[in-house]
Amino acid sequence: MKKLSVGIVLFSTVIFPLFFSSCKKKEKQQLPIVIVEKPSKDDVHIFGEYVGRIRAASYVEVHARVEGYLERMLFKEGKYVNQNEPLFIINSAQYKARLEKAKAQLKKAEAQAAKSQRDVERLTPLYEQHAASQLDLDNAIASLEDAEANIGISKADLEQAQLELNYTTVASPISGYISERFVDIGALVGPGVNSKLAAVVKSDTVLVDFKMTALDYLRAERRNVRFGEQDTTRSWQPNVTVTLADNSEYPITGYIDFADPIVDPQTGTFGVRAELANPNQRLLPGQFTRVKLLLDVRERAIVVPRKAVSIEKGGAFIYIIRRDNKAEKRFVQIGPEIQNNIVIERGLGENEWVVIEGYHKLTPGIETRAIDSSDEKALETLKEEDRE
Repeated sequence: MKKLSVGIVLFSTVIFPLFFSSCKKKEKQQLPIVIVEKPSKDDVHIFGEYVGRIRAASYVEVHARVEGYLERMLFKEGKYVNQNEPLFIINSAQYKARLEKAKAQLKKAEAQAAKSQRDVERLTPLYEQHAASQLDLDNAIASLEDAEANIGISKADLEQAQLELNYTTVASPISGYISERFVDIGALVGPGVNSKLAAVVKSDTVLVDFKMTALDYLRAERRNVRFGEQDTTRSWQPNVTVTLADNSEYPITGYIDFADPIVDPQTGTFGVRAELANPNQRLLPGQFTRVKLLLDVRERAIVVPRKAVSIEKGGAFIYIIRRDNKAEKRFVQIGPEIQNNIVIERGLGENEWVVIEGYHKLTPGIETRAIDSSDEKALETLKEEDRE
C-alpha cells in the first residue's frame, strides 16, 4: 500500500502540472493571433502620369528673302550656329547693280534740288524788286519741293537696295543647332520659289506638351494648386520629370509654365506645357516621353499598409485591436494609394493598433492575441509555436 501511495503522489506531481500547462497552452493558442502595427505619419507625394511629346523651346526656319541662285553654304549641318552667323550666300550681282543705280539716282535728285534752291534764292530778291513775276517764283519753289521729294524717294530706294543686297547673305536668326540644308547649291531660291533653306533649333531648353484631365485639374484647384503659377508660400511646387528613350528617368526637373484655359470637349482634357533645361541635348525634340507630374503633397498623412484595408459594399474597413485585446471593425475613408501603402483620410487615430496580418480570422468583438510587427522576438516565438 505504501508503494501504491507513493506512485499516486508521483503521478499527481508530474502529470497534473503537465495537464494544466497543456490546457493553458491550448487556451492561449485558441485565441486568434494577429500581427499589428501603428499607422505611420508621412509626407505623401501624389503623382500623375501622362504621355508627352518633347519640342524645342525655339524652332525657326531660315528663308531666302530675295531671289537668286544659291552660291555657297557656310556651315556644317547638324552643328551649333550663333545668332547672326552667315549661313548661305545668294548671287548678289543684280542687287549690287540696283544699289549703284539707287546711289546715282540719289545724286541726281540732290543735284536737281541744289539747282532749284539756287533758282529760288535768285528769284526771291528780283520778285521783291518787281523784276520777276509771282509765277516765276512759284514755279521755282514748286521745282525745289519736287526735287526734295525726289531726294526722299531716292533715299528710300537706296535703303531698299541696300537691304536686298544684305539679304543675299542669309544669317541665322537665333543661336542653336542647324538642320541639314533643304536646297542644293546652285538652285534658284527666293520668295515663291524655294524660300525654305534650313531650320535652327534652340534645344538647350525644351518644352514638354501633354494632356491632363479636367478631374486632375479640379482636384488640384481644391488643394490651391494652380498650374503655371509659382506659389512661394507652399513648401513644394508641381514639378515635372520625364523619361529618356530607354525609359530611364531624366535627372533634371522641370516646372509647368502654361496650362490651356480651354478644355477639349471631345476628350475632356486640356493642354499643359512644362519647361526643362537640356544642357547635354539628351532630350531630342519630337520624341515621346512619359511625364510624371507632382500633383499634391499630403503632409503628415496617416498611412497604413495596403494589405490592412479591405473593401466591401459598405466601403473600406480595417480591424483595430482595442486596449482590452478585442477586435473592432472600423470603416474608414481612404485616400490615394502610394506603392504598397494607402492614406487614411478619416476614421483612424495615429496611436491605434491596426491589424496588418490575420484579419481574416477576426469578427467584431473577438478577443485576440496581438503581436507588434516590430517585436522580432515575439514573432520568432510565434514561429516556434507554429512548428510545435
